[in-house]
Amino acid sequence: MSLLISSRLRGFGLAILLPFTGVAQNVVPGASPVVPVQQWFHLDPTTDKVMGVSAQRTYNELLKSRTSTPVVVAIIDAGIDTAHTDLKRLLWTNSREIAGNGQDDDKNGYVDDVHGWNFLGGKDGRNVDVETYEDTRMLAKLKPLYEGKSRTAVPTAKRAEYDLYQKVKSSQASKIAENTTQYESLSENYRLTEAGAENLRQALNVPRLDTATLHRLRPTDPNLLRAVLSLDTNLRSSGYPDLETVLKDMKEGMDQSKSLLDYSLNPTYNPRATIIGDDPNNVADRLYGNRDVHGPDPSHGTHVAGIIGADRTNTLGILGIANNVRLMAVRAVPNGDERDKDVANAIRYAVDNGASIINMSFGKYYSPQRAAVEEAIQYAEKKGVLLVHSAGNESQDIDTNVEFPSPVYLSGKRIPNMITVGATARLNDNQMVAEFSNYGKKNVDVFAPGHQIYSTLPGQEYGNKSGTSMASPVVTGIAAVLKSYFPKLTAEDMKRIILQSAVVYHTKVLMPGTKKEVDFAELSSTGGLVNLYQAVQLAARQTP
Repeated sequence: MSLLISSRLRGFGLAILLPFTGVAQNVVPGASPVVPVQQWFHLDPTTDKVMGVSAQRTYNELLKSRTSTPVVVAIIDAGIDTAHTDLKRLLWTNSREIAGNGQDDDKNGYVDDVHGWNFLGGKDGRNVDVETYEDTRMLAKLKPLYEGKSRTAVPTAKRAEYDLYQKVKSSQASKIAENTTQYESLSENYRLTEAGAENLRQALNVPRLDTATLHRLRPTDPNLLRAVLSLDTNLRSSGYPDLETVLKDMKEGMDQSKSLLDYSLNPTYNPRATIIGDDPNNVADRLYGNRDVHGPDPSHGTHVAGIIGADRTNTLGILGIANNVRLMAVRAVPNGDERDKDVANAIRYAVDNGASIINMSFGKYYSPQRAAVEEAIQYAEKKGVLLVHSAGNESQDIDTNVEFPSPVYLSGKRIPNMITVGATARLNDNQMVAEFSNYGKKNVDVFAPGHQIYSTLPGQEYGNKSGTSMASPVVTGIAAVLKSYFPKLTAEDMKRIILQSAVVYHTKVLMPGTKKEVDFAELSSTGGLVNLYQAVQLAARQTP
């Protein structure tokens, strides 16, 4: 899984002293009072002037007189905080399983799988948290065979594998260099910002540097006043409530880079061997793992779950896109790259336990057991299950640099029950496409909001995350609404309606990773941004 350090951190080096250079303020004019102000992606492009998916307008105008049926949505991810107030009522519950009795009551091979299953767990209750990248694992496997050898010294039949070794060796070196630089930069920024924050707290005699405090303070010292005004603008523009949260995010980003260097990019690191003890290459093995769907770090999956279906009936927190879902947690994505075996088994588990839609906010660029994953996708296709997959966060054209699971089978046939999703930002300007988002005229189907998306976090908290990981559950939520209100729709129907109803824009946008402006419509096969209002209208016209 590609984790994305928040783009809101950009511009916060010496934040107290320097003008802000980050993203636009996360305040939405014209928002409905029932939508938390941070959830801009629920709003309507025409009415609210932000590039949302018109969810609130859809409920107000199109769905208020219709009835819905529950839809099971599986979330293959790092885990979900099942105790979160905005999620717990909506959790999928296996009615055939008696919780906590240590028995496989429904005889499906998974003991006490009450809310889902964890394919990253050991029988003793331990869990894999941080994992290696796939190219790191390939490097460990191939290095003893090819290191120090020239291509001409390798037998002809093995030269393709030799070339693969050179490729993963290069990508590994690039990632190590990138994360070393990032760690050093974040560490220095963190040190300077922390020192500046403490100096400002002392000068102002306040315990915290939050926006409410900064907004009311007007010190007489002109230098101090400039610092207060600059920081207040900085925080409000980036959607942070206080500088202490900025420091927390900086520390998390710093720790993430350090973890990548110590573990995910370390060929000798292999937690699976001692925790799960299986053969990760044996894709026929399906009965392993444990019942812990929370896992060591459910931040990512909890955020995804809230986007799809956070409780719309309570008066707390946020609103999910869909209003009648059952969220099934399937833990198969570590902090690092997921294993093909786990992905295949997670898809099969979700299908066998009644999921109509599966959200897959993960991806990687090497897939050693690709055939096993594709067999599971074909199984989902036969059972009528829609898969929604994030396009990736590397600013790459995935038509030429394929991300897995690929939207195309090894046979060359396009997968009819999969939607691949890129990420957009708030405004219809040249930065509408999120700078990190992958794209592709063939392999990305559609775009959805994925920048500064406000959703649930573990421990009854809420916050912003950015990534195509956030765009994918927006589309999953739309699919869940369609299936809920039009239950006869098949997986292919849902895909067709979502793609046909996407609103095409010809805005000149910055191609991710470049300063080049291109037509937004050229970055995906539809050229469009998903829209729930248009999708429901189309479904209503086409469904008896």
